[in-house]
Amino acid sequence: MDTSVTILIVDDHPSFRRCARALLEADGFAVVGEAEDGAGALSEIDRLRPDVVLLDVQLPDMDGFAVLERLGNDRPQVVLVSSREASDYNGLIRASGARGFIAKAELTGAAVRFLLR
Repeated sequence: MDTSVTILIVDDHPSFRRCARALLEADGFAVVGEAEDGAGALSEIDRLRPDVVLLDVQLPDMDGFAVLERLGNDRPQVVLVSSREASDYNGLIRASGARGFIAKAELTGAAVRFLLR
């Protein structure tokens, strides 16, 4: 994958953002920005227009599902992440319109690429 695929990382933990950035950039993605909460995510999505948003489900001001709702239909592709398992969200992931879900411990460039195909 070439670096034409741009990603915004949204997570309230700086250490996860740092690790995710290093991992995704090493795998050929172009990380164009970061946000630490839902409001920041909405602002950065509007400003940066990334192709993909790596969006934590649990944010301090609103959850990732609320961020998706506020984006409406004209939004980038969204991959949800969480330290919890997908089964903890009881169908909310499928109903959200996100491309899919990756547990934080399983995040790889290949996993993101698989969901974007």
